[in-house]
Amino acid sequence: MKIKLGEGILTGIIMLLFSTVSAQSLQSGEQNYLTLSEAIQLAQERSPDALINIHRFRRSYWEYRSFKAGYLPNITLTGTLPNFTKSIDAITQQDGSENYRDRTVSRYSADIALTQRIGPTGGEVFLQSGLERLDNFYTDTSTIQYHSTPVSIGFRQPIFGYNAYKWDKQIEPLVYEEAKRQYLESREQVAITAINHFFNLLMAQVDRNIAIKNQANYDTLFNIAKGRYVLGKIAENELLQLELNLLKANAAAENADLNYQNMLFKFKSYLRITGSQPLVLIPPAETPHFAIDVNEAISEAHTNTSSGLAFERRMIEAESQISMARLNGRFDAEIFASYGLTQSANKIQDVYNNPLDEERISLGLTIPILDWGQARGRIRMAESNYDLVKTSIEQERIDFDQDILLQVVQFGMQKNQLMIAAKSDTVAQKRFDVTQKRYMIGKVNDVLELNNAQIDNDNAKVSYYNALKNYWNNYYELRKSTLFDFEKGQKIHIDPEELIEK
Repeated sequence: MKIKLGEGILTGIIMLLFSTVSAQSLQSGEQNYLTLSEAIQLAQERSPDALINIHRFRRSYWEYRSFKAGYLPNITLTGTLPNFTKSIDAITQQDGSENYRDRTVSRYSADIALTQRIGPTGGEVFLQSGLERLDNFYTDTSTIQYHSTPVSIGFRQPIFGYNAYKWDKQIEPLVYEEAKRQYLESREQVAITAINHFFNLLMAQVDRNIAIKNQANYDTLFNIAKGRYVLGKIAENELLQLELNLLKANAAAENADLNYQNMLFKFKSYLRITGSQPLVLIPPAETPHFAIDVNEAISEAHTNTSSGLAFERRMIEAESQISMARLNGRFDAEIFASYGLTQSANKIQDVYNNPLDEERISLGLTIPILDWGQARGRIRMAESNYDLVKTSIEQERIDFDQDILLQVVQFGMQKNQLMIAAKSDTVAQKRFDVTQKRYMIGKVNDVLELNNAQIDNDNAKVSYYNALKNYWNNYYELRKSTLFDFEKGQKIHIDPEELIEK
């Protein structure tokens, strides 16, 4: 359902646009017209907040890509070219004795390794190959040797330690999904900011035109009153009151113009609109309104928003902290095993002939004997933190649901609020027109009655635009809080690849 503007409001908008265009066309002859939807689109494309949000999401995207890359096979090439040492060392002789001799050693090595993490167990398997060369330079001789490891395969496996890989595989996808939802929420927040700038400028535009209209009206009334005063039809007090009203109208017109220029600068700055052409805002001619089920809104908020996902992530992170506290600093063991082929020779062409077996296996143990209760203290702190997070999330869920409930109720009230504001503006405009005409033909002699009619008319028009601003703010706040477009009946989504390619 869409609410259309009342006849009085629509007429007022037409007059507003006509007066604005007429005044500005004398200066430029060109105008830029902008609707609310166009302003929101511009803000979401090129406002400073929009660009910052895109860069923030890109960082999260590449962080997640880096995390996933860490679980893919990793190939590394390492080398030492060379490692040169000159020293006096104890050299073992053929008879088993040792003598100190001057020695110069140069080592060269190259290794290539393929490693793969095993997320569920926290271990690592590897496949590697290497070649080394050792040059020994003595005072009276020198030797060259080669050592090769054509292939070696093995694994490292912690047995009782904290498995960060397992927890990261649960947490990091949630972090990335949360970042995507935060970006969508930030887009809706940009829309809300654009709405505020749009209506601030629109109301400044309205205030300025009201001030100009009142200035012209009071000038006319004051001139009429001067003639009546000369004829003795009104008292001097009434003439002075109208003169005072005219002076106030002149001051109000200057202040309204200054406020308009200020709001125009802020609006253009946020939307990054360049150029000096006059800008005319076109108020929304109709507002969509539809019934929203509270339970549906709460369900969509839990399913779609970053807050709903953050509750789950924070609980998993608290559980991981308990696991870390229980496993780190306690009894621990690690197995390392490898099997490969190896050979050494004085000539490089012989280093791969008839390779020998190379087998390694080790079991490392860590057994804490006395830690003065440090491990127990860490466990208790982690458990207390878990209880704290759980309690906080339970309360935050209640507050979250209550906030959605209030937003839905407020949105449901907007229909009547807009209708009341539109009707009030129409009535106030008719009252002022009637009172002004009656005063000009002499049927209303009380200038205070005219003042009151003019004030009520101005206030009613401002109240209508405030109601319109509140409607669109509330509508986009609800979109932001649920990431659901209730008008179209679909989730708000975006393709991350589009943001990366921009």
